[in-house]
Amino acid sequence: MAHANPMHPHRPLKVGYILPETEGRRGPAVARWDELRAMAERAEAVGFDSLWMVDRLLFPGGDEFVGYTTGETTGGWEAWSLTAALAAVTTRVELGQYVTNNLFRNPALLAKMAATVDEISGGRLILSLGAGDGGGDAAMFGFPEDHRVGRFEEALRIVTGLLREGRVDLDGAYYRVRDGELRPRGPRQQGPPILIGSQLGPRMLGLAARYADLWNTFQWIRPEELPAALAPLDAALAAAGRDPATLGRVLDVPVDLDLPGPRRHPRSTAYGRDRAVEAAASGVLLSGEPEAIADGLRAYADAGIGHVVVWLDPDTVEGIEAFAPVLELLDA
Repeated sequence: MAHANPMHPHRPLKVGYILPETEGRRGPAVARWDELRAMAERAEAVGFDSLWMVDRLLFPGGDEFVGYTTGETTGGWEAWSLTAALAAVTTRVELGQYVTNNLFRNPALLAKMAATVDEISGGRLILSLGAGDGGGDAAMFGFPEDHRVGRFEEALRIVTGLLREGRVDLDGAYYRVRDGELRPRGPRQQGPPILIGSQLGPRMLGLAARYADLWNTFQWIRPEELPAALAPLDAALAAAGRDPATLGRVLDVPVDLDLPGPRRHPRSTAYGRDRAVEAAASGVLLSGEPEAIADGLRAYADAGIGHVVVWLDPDTVEGIEAFAPVLELLDA
């Protein structure tokens, strides 16, 4: 898919930022709304292209999230409430979820929610969808979690029918919609772009090939590893008769900014002596001076990634501001 970024036409790829709305992103404390709003506004001001929120209800005790494990149950704010709030206080950035868990919401209602949030944002929503990661929190809240991919396939038929065509009628094994109609429609006739987030299983790749405008996996992949890692996705697109260039690729990129502050990856005493070794051990993909990070992001663009979502360390306003020179270099 051709890279299109009218706000930053010289930038080789879009750069998003995922907000620390979940306990565990920077220790046991969670960012409150006032801080999240300030971080979102600052991220927009320094030039980020998108903001993202995790859609989990709880992380049961010991569930590792982004390199941090408390051994206790942790949680975060509800992603769609936060998306709607941020749609009202930002003006330019796109807004997405990481990713909407299909197990949590009726798909017809989700389509209505998406159209409404897209209206609030003036057409800046990315509707990010996934089958549900089976982390256990769906069952904890009384949602069925069996046949996740089968449920997701029916949900996609409902969501895309309502958002892209304005109506749907489906009598499925898991969902039933009778003469469903989306009124009023959102600001975009075909609805917001749909991102499907998944690992590289064949059924999910087939659904991405059929329904998605964008795709993301939750693996942290270095640029040189991308051709082999994404070969199954390209094969699924070819099997569906779809040009691989028509599917946008989104990727997570953990970035260490070497600043003080609450950290996701605690540093060992060796960190200052061998930064590259320590960063690799902690899962960080990019670190160093702004020029090095910008070069790393250009390598992702050269490998066919059109949109990266950075996980900053530290996750603070200061971290956002420290990343601003990277965006300036990408725009040069």
